[in-house]
Amino acid sequence: MLNASVDMASPVHDMGKLYKENQEILHQKDSHVSLPLHHQDAGVTFLKQIQENSYYSQMAVSAHHSGLPDIELEGQRQKNCFRDQNKETRDKVNAEIDNLVALHKNLMRSEVSAFCVNSASGDKGVFFRIMLSCLVDADHTDTARHYGKFPQEQDVSIPKLRAKERLERLDKYVRGLRDKSERSKLRTEMYQVCRDSAIEENIVACNSPVGSAKTTALMAYALQQAILRKSRRIFVVLPFTNIIRQSVEVYREALLLPGEKPEDVVAELHHRADFESEEARALTAQWKAPIVVTTAVAFFETMASCMPATLRRLHELPGSVIFVDEAHAALPVKLLPTAWHWMQVLADEWSCHWILASGSLVEFWKLEELSETQRTVPQIVNIELRNRLMKYETNRIKFLCKPEPLNREQLVKWVASVPGPRLVIMNTVQSAAVIAEDMRRYYGDRHDCRVMHLSTALAAEQRDKTIQDVKNRLEDKDDTDWTLVATSCVEAGVDFSFKTGFREIASLLSLLQTAGRVNRNGFDDDAVIWSFEMQKDAMLTYNKGIKESAYVLKHYFYKGDSISPELGTISIRDELRRQTVSDDAKFLLQAEISMRFPEVQENFRVIDDNTVLVVADSSLKEQLRCGGCDWKTIQRKAVSVRKEKVKQLHLQPIIDGVYDWNLGYDDFYGIMRGILSYQQSKASPQKGAEDK
Repeated sequence: MLNASVDMASPVHDMGKLYKENQEILHQKDSHVSLPLHHQDAGVTFLKQIQENSYYSQMAVSAHHSGLPDIELEGQRQKNCFRDQNKETRDKVNAEIDNLVALHKNLMRSEVSAFCVNSASGDKGVFFRIMLSCLVDADHTDTARHYGKFPQEQDVSIPKLRAKERLERLDKYVRGLRDKSERSKLRTEMYQVCRDSAIEENIVACNSPVGSAKTTALMAYALQQAILRKSRRIFVVLPFTNIIRQSVEVYREALLLPGEKPEDVVAELHHRADFESEEARALTAQWKAPIVVTTAVAFFETMASCMPATLRRLHELPGSVIFVDEAHAALPVKLLPTAWHWMQVLADEWSCHWILASGSLVEFWKLEELSETQRTVPQIVNIELRNRLMKYETNRIKFLCKPEPLNREQLVKWVASVPGPRLVIMNTVQSAAVIAEDMRRYYGDRHDCRVMHLSTALAAEQRDKTIQDVKNRLEDKDDTDWTLVATSCVEAGVDFSFKTGFREIASLLSLLQTAGRVNRNGFDDDAVIWSFEMQKDAMLTYNKGIKESAYVLKHYFYKGDSISPELGTISIRDELRRQTVSDDAKFLLQAEISMRFPEVQENFRVIDDNTVLVVADSSLKEQLRCGGCDWKTIQRKAVSVRKEKVKQLHLQPIIDGVYDWNLGYDDFYGIMRGILSYQQSKASPQKGAEDK
């Protein structure tokens, strides 16, 4: 059905470009000028003539530039379903369609045949997205080849997965990591259990604690499944950009075969660099590598998209193994029902195998609030081995909560008074920068080294450097009197181990993840994580998206409940039962089932704010203006900011979707250096001038 629909749409999708007015533009040297007439309508009209019920092909042709429509609204248009919204355009097509068809037949030297088109079985929402992906990728690739922007040999030079060989290479790598400790023996057993598993179900779980070597063990499992299932590629989906690099480094070292280039085998994808303009489209990552390491934002918002530039890569997903690490942290609760729907469709209808893993795994598939149909999701690691791994977690952390909200001065003095090294996690990028600045002032200029700062306000290359600096300091057992102020970007997958933790109250699952960055190896007997709440402050910002989950966690502390991973699934249930979250979740899932594609894209936001990329690096700005920069360089040097900042801070575009950061930037605060200076000067012009 997929092949038939795409085969019908492909030859005629650009038929409308044969209009005389469109041809005049296309023959000009400047290929960026918009065509005067929407060319999609001619192909749709032709398909209606040769086979009225070719709805899927009509939709693909109609959507290959404008995106997938709201199917409910489109159906109400009856005979004009999938045709152009403009009556004048439709009338022009009706008048000229016979001439266009004759021209098209002469150029193509063949006729487009009507296929016997039946309704696709299974879920149509995912089907339509993959159908459009196939058409758009072929269309864009042909265009790139025509303009000399796509290497002819690229299709054949992309490395294959070669899962059996990579598994053997990984075995050798893991053997080199072993020592004689009891914990190393448990990790070896964990690796072997995962490697040798032959589970037949299409969705599996791995609930394994901190320090059990999930990164390598579950890659071994993924490769073994890829061998059994003849999978095309492996996706590793991580919750935060800052942990991609360390995972990529491990995979490139452990999986590379002789003669291969690391970046060709393990693709490192940080941003959704999806640009509708031709000049920036070349920067878009296409999920073609055998192993793709990406973020939950990029992965799941691709699934939710209705736009061609984003969906272009989706057809690479069927037939893959998908490893969602720190699965509990990947998505907000209100998005889980829709994401779970997609997971099941891809597993049951598109030959995907899902691995949902975490040290604090939430078994959300068991919740009635999430899905009307219950599904059995087997665990890769048996309960006996997991209990032995969990013994290192027992009493490793004490969870305490400060009952009264704090002001900034109180927080700084409190943090400085407890044993270090200390980790402070704030709920927003700006709040983290403000508290880091407060702490630096508290210690004085001569003691700046006692405070470090880490958030997505820093470019990826600077975050990597900061993470390495933090690791180096943590290894020095004599260097204890210092604090890292960060955001949730350090909660998952980062190999840190602090003496004491402080977490601005958010969700239970965020708190459990923070616990993985404190007393990680269980060497301290008195390690503590404090939860706290901040007083209202003009310089602090607040994450509205965690309001319900923060309420649930505060209620657990109030009742005196024991904070543990076992409470994780209950917390998701309690959040879903909160009216606002429940309503949002039901609304989004119903929009997906009804195929209201623009509505799904608008509301399925892993990160609630709409963002653009900004560049502070002067050499990169120049490269972008000259058109000589690739997407990988942008990933390393750009920073993501909310779209509202563009107007507020008067940012100027460099290329479509990438802006010139004309405020301050430094290696400690990142772009928050400029934002803090801007806000401080607005609040107190005289003081802002003194600070400068």
